[in-house]
Amino acid sequence: MKLGLSRACFYSSCSASIFSSSIPSLTTIKPKIPLFLRPPTYSVTSSDLQKWHGWAKSLASSVGSSFVESDNGPDSTLLCRELNWLLEDSIENRSSPPCFSFAACKYDTFDGIENVMLRISLDDLYQLWKQRIDERRPFQYIVGCEHWRDLVLSVQEGVLIPRPETELIVDLVSDAVSNNEELGQGLWADVGTGSGAIAIGISKILRSYGRVIATDLSPVAVSVAMFNVQRYGLQHVTEVRQGSWFEPLKDVEGQLVGIVSNPPYIPSDNIPGLQAEVGRHEPRLALDGGASGIDYLLHLCNGAAAMLKPGGFFAFETNGEKQCKFLVDYMQNNIGGSFCNLNIVSDFAGIQRFVTGFRQ
Repeated sequence: MKLGLSRACFYSSCSASIFSSSIPSLTTIKPKIPLFLRPPTYSVTSSDLQKWHGWAKSLASSVGSSFVESDNGPDSTLLCRELNWLLEDSIENRSSPPCFSFAACKYDTFDGIENVMLRISLDDLYQLWKQRIDERRPFQYIVGCEHWRDLVLSVQEGVLIPRPETELIVDLVSDAVSNNEELGQGLWADVGTGSGAIAIGISKILRSYGRVIATDLSPVAVSVAMFNVQRYGLQHVTEVRQGSWFEPLKDVEGQLVGIVSNPPYIPSDNIPGLQAEVGRHEPRLALDGGASGIDYLLHLCNGAAAMLKPGGFFAFETNGEKQCKFLVDYMQNNIGGSFCNLNIVSDFAGIQRFVTGFRQ
């Protein structure tokens, strides 16, 4: 599981009663606001900001390739790029006056500007960048967001950072919906939603014709997913429920036209060897798939057999070829007769990553 660090340039046929049914009460957790959405309330002198930038750039450069050699982490070039992204999110107006040209100066000079308005204090900027280098805290947690497909999603500690390869699940759903009108007008579930990335991506495909229920056990993830859903104005399409896997979906058993999931699939013994940004900081609940990494994937297969209506579609992300082949074999031989048109799909890197199919 590679940490995604890319930065992009920035009523239905379902019964309404389904979405008005009682659901488990949510633990109230207020999500953190991403840095770029905070008000610019801190004024600093350009010389002080330049001093911070010089210190931060020097700290990043000192890393060299040591993180790469240690655990395939970021090198100095990527860290310096992150530094510029951090400033972009921190400064009041990214367009800024002509004398403050981000693209031209790369933040090395701030001529012509006496004071700069920031969305975070300079002391906090020092602290955050020190955490990035010394503690290997993920950049996405530093700025509080991740760019994913055409979305900018809130993320924070306790929530898995959505990966680029997971974007393909939305494409697989789009292909399935384009070939089957009923799938585009039915009820979907994103099980273990995390930040809500997949659920939101599918909701944008369905528009107002279908619905999505997103579930997660973590109250932090539920809070962040709800924030992201509301920020994109998709409350009428997407509902977030708290609970373990299919537990919050008992009222819609056998009614789903689609189930998607990016579950924990890393073998337990492999967690300590992950990139520090992942193994030290991302929630183990979202990573650890048991001794062989397959525990929750098997649970998804069994649950899908009960939850999907005939003709319903599923797409599950896995750790790679071995897990994909194991799942296909399991569905054919252990729950035979439940699924058809099973398929293994590769990710952008050519790694067999996803298992898809339909309920018989």
